[in-house]
Amino acid sequence: MSADRVETILVAGATGGTGRAVLRLGRSRVTVRALTRSPAAAPDLRAAGADEVVVDDLLEPDDLSAAVEGVDAVLSAVGTAPTGIRSGPPFVDGAGTRALVAAAADADVDAFVMASAIGVGPEPSSPLATAFDAFIGPLQEAKAAAEAAIRDAPLRHTILRPGVLTNGSRTDLVTVAEPGAKLWGMISRADVARLMLAAPTTPAAHDRTFEVVSEPRLPAR
Repeated sequence: MSADRVETILVAGATGGTGRAVLRLGRSRVTVRALTRSPAAAPDLRAAGADEVVVDDLLEPDDLSAAVEGVDAVLSAVGTAPTGIRSGPPFVDGAGTRALVAAAADADVDAFVMASAIGVGPEPSSPLATAFDAFIGPLQEAKAAAEAAIRDAPLRHTILRPGVLTNGSRTDLVTVAEPGAKLWGMISRADVARLMLAAPTTPAAHDRTFEVVSEPRLPAR
């Protein structure tokens, strides 16, 4: 598949806020396959924009090859709620994403896009990112391991590290910077979804990691 053309995507974490935003934005543009661990979620995901639904659990997968078969790009918006830290690892942010990366690589998927978080990684951080590390450190570490697996895999990839996620409207006005830029602020899930969908066909985003926020607007950066 050409890097300027994507026909079928798999959305992991489709039942979450960012995943649903990807479904809504992707419908009618590409064939959208949603991945969920809950069979009961299938009708709702179809109503939200999924053309196909695959049921599997990233932490206890049965056959992820079926989920990634025929897919041009995997968009991973999986995440653990902060309250889930108490249950301890493995976290879907880490082990689950790594399992999905391995399946995508085995299936010769072209591109993998991950929604990570500000503060993941060793680069200099803003106070907001430092707070993320302090409050959800285990999840940040899990995401860092998943990022490393993506970079090591034979996949064209884009990793997005958004600030505080909101349920606000899509603005199309975002600040995107290399890791270490110390961005801080908020961004709507709808804006993150747009960036995720655009990444596989945007050459400037290939094999790159970005911090992203929309508020405050930082045009000089």
